[in-house]
Amino acid sequence: MQAKDSNPPDGGYGWVVVMSAFMVMGLTVAVLKTFGLFFAEIQQHFDELASTTSWITSITIAVFHLGAPVASSLCVQYTHRTVVITGGLLAFSGMALGFFGLNMVWMYATTGFLQGLGISFSWTPAISIVSHYFSKKRALANAIASAGECAFAFMFGPFFQWLISQYGWKGALLIIGGIQLNICVCGVLMRPLASTCLLEASHCETETPPGNSASRRGKEDKSPIMHKTLNWMLVRRPEFVLYAIFGILAAMSFFVPPLFLVPLSYSLGIDESWTATLLCILAMVDFGGRLLCGWYASLHVTKTIHLLAMTITLISTSLMLLPLANNYLSLAIFTGFYGFFFGTTVAIHITVLADVVGMPEFDSALGLFMLIRSTGGFVGPPLAGLIVDMAGDYRAGFYMAGATLILSTGFLIILDRLQQSKKKGSNIKTEPEKSTLSYPSLHILKHQ
Repeated sequence: MQAKDSNPPDGGYGWVVVMSAFMVMGLTVAVLKTFGLFFAEIQQHFDELASTTSWITSITIAVFHLGAPVASSLCVQYTHRTVVITGGLLAFSGMALGFFGLNMVWMYATTGFLQGLGISFSWTPAISIVSHYFSKKRALANAIASAGECAFAFMFGPFFQWLISQYGWKGALLIIGGIQLNICVCGVLMRPLASTCLLEASHCETETPPGNSASRRGKEDKSPIMHKTLNWMLVRRPEFVLYAIFGILAAMSFFVPPLFLVPLSYSLGIDESWTATLLCILAMVDFGGRLLCGWYASLHVTKTIHLLAMTITLISTSLMLLPLANNYLSLAIFTGFYGFFFGTTVAIHITVLADVVGMPEFDSALGLFMLIRSTGGFVGPPLAGLIVDMAGDYRAGFYMAGATLILSTGFLIILDRLQQSKKKGSNIKTEPEKSTLSYPSLHILKHQ
C-alpha cells in the first residue's frame, strides 16, 4: 500500500499534532516576540549601548531564518519528531547558559545563537508536519497551529515581567528555559506518517512485506517525497521564485509596524499604560484573524492564493490609514485592522506555499523559502528606520511598509496567472488524446 502522505488523515491523530505545533509556536516565536522585556535589564547589567544589546535579538532572528534549510534537511533525512526534540534541547540550553551572563559575547552565543537555532529546529518541522497530516483542512490546521504564537505572546508579556521582578533577569531566563523543555514533549507527540520518514525504513512502520525487497524498492521509488536532503533545484521553478520574491517583500513590511507602533503612540502623546494595551489588542485580533481565515480557507470557497492576495491588499490599506490616527481611539482601531488582516495572512501563506510546490517538495521548499525570506526581514527594519530618520516622522515607516506590500501583491497575481496558463495548456494537450482514443471504439461500434 502506498505511503499515507498521498492521502493525509485530515483529522484523527492529526489534531494532536496540530495542538503540539500550537504549543511549539508559543514556546518559540512568542518567546522571541516578548524577549524585548529583557532588553533594558541586560543593557543596564553590562552597561552597554542599545545597539550593542540589540544584537542578541538580531542574532536570534538571523539564526532562526538561516537554520530553516538545515532543519528541513534533517526532517527529510530523519524525522520531524527528532528535529523538534533537538530544537527543544537547544532552546533550553540557550536560556539556561544565558543564566550565567558572563559577558555580552556569551549572551550572543547562548540566548542569541543557541536560542535562534533551537527556535528554527522546533518551528520548521512543527509547521511542516501539520501540512503532511492535512490536505483539505490544511489551511485551518495551519491557522490553529500558528495561533499559538498569539495566544502565548498575550500571556508571556505580563508573566515574563513578573518573573524578572521576582527572580531577576538571569533567574527568569533559567525558568523560561525550563518551560521550553516542553517543546521536547510536543516533539514526542508528533508521530511521523509513513511517507514522511525517509531514507531509513526503520524510522517508521511500513506495510511492505519484509521479504519482498523488489516490491519495497519499487515503492520507495514511487514515494511522493524525494530522497534528497534539500532540493536546491526549486530556485529554477518560476512559481517558487515568484512566491519567494513575494516572501521577501512581505517580510520587509511585516517587521516594521511592531517596531514603530509604540514610538508612534508616544509621539502622539499617548500615556505608556495605554500604549501597552495596543500590543494586547494586536495579539488578540491577530489570533482571531488566523482562526477565522483558516476556517474560511478550509471551506474552499475561494482559491487560497486569491484569498492571500486579498488579505495582503487589506493589510497594505490598513497600514496606509494607520498614520492618519491622531489619538488613542483611532490608533487602536487602525491597529486592530492591521493585526486582524496580518493574522489572516499568516494563517494561509504556508498553505499557499504547499499548493505552489506540492507536498513532495514541501519540506525543501519551506527551508528555502525561510532562507530567502530572511533577506527581507534583515533589510526591512533598517530601511524603514532610514526613511523615518530622513522624514523625521514615524509615520513614514508605515507608508513604506504599506507600499512594499502593495508591490508584493503584484507577484502573487503574476504567479496565479502563470499557474492558470499552465493548467489551460495541460488541458489542451489532453483533449486531442482523448478524442483519438475514443474514435476507434466508436468506429468499431458502428460496424457491429
